[in-house]
Amino acid sequence: MGIGKSKIDSCPLSLSWGKSHSVDTSQGHYESASKNSEGVSLCEVAERGKTTEEPPGRREGAERVTETPEEDVEEEVFLKFVILHAEDDTEEALRVQNLLQNDFGIKPGIIFAEMPCGRQHLQNLDDAVNGSAWTILLLTENFLRDTWCNFQFYTSLMNSVNRQHKYNSVIPMRPLNNPLPRERTPFALQTINALEEESRGFPTQVERIFQESVYKTQQTIWKETRNVVQRQFSA
Repeated sequence: MGIGKSKIDSCPLSLSWGKSHSVDTSQGHYESASKNSEGVSLCEVAERGKTTEEPPGRREGAERVTETPEEDVEEEVFLKFVILHAEDDTEEALRVQNLLQNDFGIKPGIIFAEMPCGRQHLQNLDDAVNGSAWTILLLTENFLRDTWCNFQFYTSLMNSVNRQHKYNSVIPMRPLNNPLPRERTPFALQTINALEEESRGFPTQVERIFQESVYKTQQTIWKETRNVVQRQFSA
């Protein structure tokens, strides 16, 4: 996933979903509005002249109600995992994401291509790694061809070493499709037991690694860190 040609630039998805508001611009809509405006006859104008005008206070109150719509407040979610992958492995990363979430109930998770667009790659990488309990490195033949992937896994490993609660949080994984052979795996990753999807013991590996107690511990530390940062900004 090269920095200059990452899928993130195409803005595929975002972590936060907003509500879209559509406007009906069809011809029928305009015709209906036109008919309504034509229906205001002189008789209706005369009837309006007979009605008593509402007190100013009541009108102002109604205006205030319409001018202050409720805003949707979305809270950030601490993810269970993020999958770092090569640009050409986005489909495979999505398959693994669905496998972990739907077959093993490990959710929520995300792939790196789904990180919000419009931000720097390094910021997205930092948010992905520190905003999730586990970092899965998708080891395929494409992984070693991408300089950005090499940077990703070295950064993830250093983060797991420097932060005590992130120890053992980096999980190399060889998927079913186009896996990277063990003899070609970078030495730094050979020291970590990789998830082998084709292995018979794969379900046991998943159950042993993704423990809820580990997730809760990291989630608590993540929330405390965010609260400290927010207090510093508001001070």
